[in-house]
This record gives sequence, C-alpha cells and structure tokens, in this order.
Amino acid sequence: MSLNFEIPYRTEPHPLTGVTSGKLGIWIFLASEVMLFGALFSSYVLLRVGSAPEYWPSGVEAGLNVPIGTINTLILITSSVTMVMSWASLKMDKFDAFKRYLGATIGLGLLFLVVKAFEYNAKFDHHIFPAVGWPEATDPSTYFGLYFTLTGLHALHIFLGVAVNIWLLVWGADLWHSERVRFEGRIEISGLYWHFVDLVWIFLFPVLYLL
Repeated sequence: MSLNFEIPYRTEPHPLTGVTSGKLGIWIFLASEVMLFGALFSSYVLLRVGSAPEYWPSGVEAGLNVPIGTINTLILITSSVTMVMSWASLKMDKFDAFKRYLGATIGLGLLFLVVKAFEYNAKFDHHIFPAVGWPEATDPSTYFGLYFTLTGLHALHIFLGVAVNIWLLVWGADLWHSERVRFEGRIEISGLYWHFVDLVWIFLFPVLYLL
C-alpha cells in the first residue's frame, strides 16, 4: 500500500479558514508560543510585584548593558525589514534580490546571537549565573534566573529561525523554479515566525533592561 498522499491547500486558501494549510499551521504554532512566553512574562510580573525593592534590581542596577541591548533591538528591527523585503522581492519576481535580503536577515540574526554571547560572557566573567548574582555575585537571584531563562529561550528561537532561513536560502530555494507560489508561501510563513520572535524581544528589552 502506498503511503504517498497530497496535503491539500498548500498554495490556495482553505474555503473555511481563508488561509493556506501552512499559514494556519504557523498561526496555531505561534499561539502556543504566545502562551509559553506569556506564562514567563506573567511569572516575572508576579515575582517582581511580590518582592521587596532591595531584592529586585532594575536592569541598570543589576549591571545589564543598556546600549548593547539597544543595539540588539535595532539589529532585530532591521532584520524584520529585510525579511519583509525578501518576500516582497519574490512577489516582484526578483529572485536575486530575494537572496540578498534573506542573506541579510540571516546575517543580522547571527549578529544578534554573537552580541548576546558576548553579553552572557561578560556576566559569567563577573560570576553572575542563572542562580546567583544579586545583590552579591554569590547570592541567590530570582531576577537573574528569569533574565537567563527569558533571554536564553529567546536566543534559542532566533537560532532556530536562522537555521530555517539558511535552509530556505541554500536548499529550499530550488522550489522557486518548480513551484513558485508554494515557495513564496514558505517564505511568508518563515517571516511570520521571525516577526514574532522580534516582537518578543521588543517586550523583553524594556522589561529586563529599562524597568
């Protein structure tokens, strides 16, 4: 018995949902991601409200580098622009421009991770780890526990987004020559994920670094 089957509505919207199967799938996935990060943000708010001020520092008091965080914010915002331009280039039948813009998105994502790695390394050099770091480097720290959990999970999402975009650029792009509409849909889906991850950072930055 053959196990080959065709997934319907890959290139045309489903009559009930109004979107393709892939786009419906990514929206369901992103809904689960909202619940994941929403739970972590809620934990942050509840723990901070329930802690005395002397046990919960602001980002500056804890030694977070606001200029570095600002640079990473600008990097991700720029990467969202290049992600949109990569998809728009496909719609305008400009495949070479698509490759340049998607390559720029990948490069900016990797740059974000490099900057974050240097930031983590600076914390480790000062003996600040997920379990300790405030007010002394040897004291238990709920703040840094949440800081490393939230930023580490976000960095993992950036890494996975970069990996997917690399695959689409290097190997998946062959689909452009045979099924253009389907390939455009894949880039749009990847873009939706990338924009979500960028949006998470836009919330993380002020919450952790500025407040």
